Parts: sequence; C-alpha cells; structure tokens
Amino acid sequence: MRLETDRLVLQELSWNDLDKIHVFHSIPDVAKFNTIGIPEHISVTKNIIKGAIEDQANKPRSIYGWTVWLKDDHTFMGETGMSLSNDRFKRGEIHYHIAPELWGQGYATEIAQRLIKFGFEDLNLHRIEAGVATNNIGSIRVLEKSGMHREGLRRGILPIRGEWCDNYMYAILEGDYLQK
Repeated sequence: MRLETDRLVLQELSWNDLDKIHVFHSIPDVAKFNTIGIPEHISVTKNIIKGAIEDQANKPRSIYGWTVWLKDDHTFMGETGMSLSNDRFKRGEIHYHIAPELWGQGYATEIAQRLIKFGFEDLNLHRIEAGVATNNIGSIRVLEKSGMHREGLRRGILPIRGEWCDNYMYAILEGDYLQK
C-alpha cells in the first residue's frame, strides 16, 4: 500500500527497510520523545516493525506502517503508522517520526493530514487519535495544524529516558474532518 502527498511518498513497510529504520531510530533526536528509546540492537527494531509487516496479510488489519520518502529525489526521511481499534469502535491512532534536518518544513503535518485522510476516507473510521509528550512542542503544533483537538492530559504515562512523562491526547472526529 502506497500513499502520496504533494511532496512525499509513504511506502508500506517491508523487511528490506529494517536496516534503514534501525539506523533512523538510533538518531538521538528521533528517539527524544519515543517511549522505545534508542534500540540497543537491530533485533529490537525488528520487533518494533514486525507487527505492521505481519499484519499486512490480515483482513481486517489492525496495524499499518510506512516508510516516508521525499517524492523529488526518493530520499528516506522517516517512518509513520496507524494502529486501529477493533472494528466496533472505528478508532485509529497515528504516529510519525521524521529526520531532524527536515523538521520545521511542514513534512510532519503533511504526513499527519494524509493519515487522517486515509483513516476517514479509506478505513471509514469515526475517530483518529494521537498522543504527544507535553514538552514536544513541534509535534503539538503538527497535530493542531492537522485539525486535531487537545482532549486531555494523561499524567505520568510515557516512560521516556527513565522518567515518567505526561502526555496530551489529541483527536479528530469524522464530523470535524468532513466540515473542513
């Protein structure tokens, strides 16, 4: 499964991406707000992407994962994904990570908006959520620019670098999306 935006290509994860994703997740700034932290070994990264790759054969699916590439020159720039609840709740949760040298150029917003579109238009979801560490100002801006609303604070829920951090919960409903 391939998704596109004006500037990006989201290509569904494959085992061929393992080395690239391992190196990417080993960048300290990429792992800064990641609950997994820097993977100590490639086997850790393998376990992280395993679910999304194995779930490709399932119907219905519960996990989607993509590598993200610049459309112009096919430069690898990150990874993203969406996890789904069971069908009864029609809910998805998105995540994204992009290369630090590309921060502040609107790419993460472009990814989030494309995942939201995919969730509502292709998967017929009712609600799309994202959690964000309260001090991750850049990602908070991305979620708000993407039309998501802050719904609450989850205290001490994120284990990041040996500390329990707070998390804001953001969401957009199908009706919000259709009104845009």
